[in-house]
Amino acid sequence: MTKRVLMVVTNHTTITDDHKTGLWLEEFAVPYLVFKEKGYDVKVASIKGGDVPLDPRSINVKDSSWAEAEAALKNTARLSKDDANGFDAIFLPGGHGTMFDFPDNETLQYVLQQFAEDGRIIAAVCHGPSGLVNATYKDGTPIVKGKTVTSFTDEEEREVELDVHMPFLLESTLRLRGANFVRGEKWTDFSVRDGNLITGQNPQSSRSTAEKVVAALEERA
Repeated sequence: MTKRVLMVVTNHTTITDDHKTGLWLEEFAVPYLVFKEKGYDVKVASIKGGDVPLDPRSINVKDSSWAEAEAALKNTARLSKDDANGFDAIFLPGGHGTMFDFPDNETLQYVLQQFAEDGRIIAAVCHGPSGLVNATYKDGTPIVKGKTVTSFTDEEEREVELDVHMPFLLESTLRLRGANFVRGEKWTDFSVRDGNLITGQNPQSSRSTAEKVVAALEERA
């Protein structure tokens, strides 16, 4: 059976009036191509549907091999509660946009809850774990509680000077939810798997996070 992966991306475009944001392209394109190369069926959905905004800074490091992935960001489907079924894994790429539309989106939180209850693979990279801070099991327990996770660190957030503009600091909030937060050196590849939960620290961790998803899915095969 072909494995099916649901990739959910942000539609949020603005941090401040003079600072645009969106999806960080590498965090989507690299995992997308890893999954496609494995022959997986990949569905791309966004919070609102339609064309997905890219963080302007992420386009500066664009790779020519990402064209297929970029094309998949045109006219995306709107995330639906129906997406809670029929997929083996869910993957949340980052970009600062996710900090604004992932945590409190009822549909995404419902989908994540179903994946967690079923013991399916949940993965996120960089700011993608913002989608996990409010995700709970049906009994209200945070899905990150007691789990070893990583994300974009508070140190990295301060270094890019966007900490003062964020609705919350991601590392700190994951810790507050009871996660065992671990990290590598700033701006280096670091990802971690704890059972069905896979997280990566930053854009540099995009490939290793996706490869951990592949390994987890292949184990189940």
